Amino acid sequence: MASSIKLFYFFLLPMLLSFSAKAQTHKNITLGSSLSAHHNDDSSWVSPSGDFAFGFQQIENDGFLLAIWFNKISEKTVVWSANRDDLVRNGSKLDLTTNGQLVLYDPDHAKIWSSQENASEVSYAAMLDTGNFVLAANDSVNVWESFDQPTDTLLPTQIINEGSLLIARYLDTNYSSGRFQYGLQPDGNLVLYLNNYPQYTNNFAYWASNTVGIGFQLIFNQSGYVYLVDKNGTILNTLFSDATSPEDFYQRVTIDSDGGNVCTSIQARSRSGACGYNSYCLMDHDQKASCLCPNSYSFIDPNDVRKRCKPNFVQQSCDQDESDAFDYDVMANTKLAYNEYEYFTSLSEDWCRKICLSDCFCAAAVFDDGKCWKKKFPLSNMIMDHSYTETTLVKKRTINSTSLSGSNKIDRSDRSTLILVVSVLLGSSGFVNILFLVLIIIYFFRISGGTKLFPQKNIMDVSLLQKFTYVQLEEATDGFKEELGRGAFGMVYKGVLEF
Repeated sequence: MASSIKLFYFFLLPMLLSFSAKAQTHKNITLGSSLSAHHNDDSSWVSPSGDFAFGFQQIENDGFLLAIWFNKISEKTVVWSANRDDLVRNGSKLDLTTNGQLVLYDPDHAKIWSSQENASEVSYAAMLDTGNFVLAANDSVNVWESFDQPTDTLLPTQIINEGSLLIARYLDTNYSSGRFQYGLQPDGNLVLYLNNYPQYTNNFAYWASNTVGIGFQLIFNQSGYVYLVDKNGTILNTLFSDATSPEDFYQRVTIDSDGGNVCTSIQARSRSGACGYNSYCLMDHDQKASCLCPNSYSFIDPNDVRKRCKPNFVQQSCDQDESDAFDYDVMANTKLAYNEYEYFTSLSEDWCRKICLSDCFCAAAVFDDGKCWKKKFPLSNMIMDHSYTETTLVKKRTINSTSLSGSNKIDRSDRSTLILVVSVLLGSSGFVNILFLVLIIIYFFRISGGTKLFPQKNIMDVSLLQKFTYVQLEEATDGFKEELGRGAFGMVYKGVLEF
């Protein structure tokens, strides 16, 4: 687990948005007020300066998000939301009840979210110029505030106390809770976690401030400094500092949906890797992690790169030698962790290639300085980085595989002679005739060593048997010319079929 605070620079990055910020004031929102979610309706509760707004934002065609956003910029960047995991439909409503509670209802008047249970002291609500939405008592003491319920963003003057956390979005365009958590634990340690998604339970920490027993609050002050203090106010760690004046720019600190530099940070603990099985993680020039598929693979869901990759080909069969039908996508500076089942040393890359091609269980091989690792499917923890010396060879099919239905057909170009014994049955039932004929055909095909009629998985599927008409049998036996003998079922003739 990394101990350097520098890791935070990659994902706790202020967003500087041009527009002047104003001093904090507020306008009271009276109890009994309400907002409704409607298409093309931008009604909201706005802060006195107009910098922030509280209301419904339509998220493409998926529904509405009850949120707070920067109101003077075209992007309307969201900084807080109430129902991130449960978007509401058109016609939903937010009530500021007469007893001082915020309650979100869907169009059927089912309660989706509420601010707090004890609201008897609330006298009014206000959208402050700090971006904090509050429910306040007559003495201006905040009974409830959005700053105490953060989602994935911190704003200047916001404080994170012990037990509070930020949860990253699932994707940049998907506001629901994602895979990464950042919070100040009750023991005072500031930690980044990878979630056991979709359970939202902590999997393991891949970064920590190492302040167990002394960390108390995380503060984002008006000057743009983010720092951790102890109970006496002594600064333990400065996580970010920016001299930009808040009078000239808006500022926010966000945990990104990709969790920061996770490509290498979590590989030792996550079996599937930062991006999931069969995909690889790549850090771009902005130090953001990108999830990609090898050339012969594609995303299971193109709209959600976290849902792993799948091969675009039929995988190698173990029933026959298909080594000539496969080659590799060569990925330089790429390594794979876990899922190796064989390891070799003191050999060439060419030899490493050959032993994987000839092995139907081998999905990829990793070669580095005379060492070769054979990897099985699914591929996990694949990372591409210019500092790596490994070359990963991802197996791909170069010759189209015969489909399952096609593999059950006889290759007409392979003409072989089959001796078929045909029984002309007298006085027996039609069912017995057919059954006996089927058994004879199966027997001779099995001992002939020719092309198989049936794959192993479908050996009992009678629908795959080759059918013969009476005319075909008459031609094959040359008019039932050569009698081989007689038995309980009748006369038996010799015949020849060509394939």
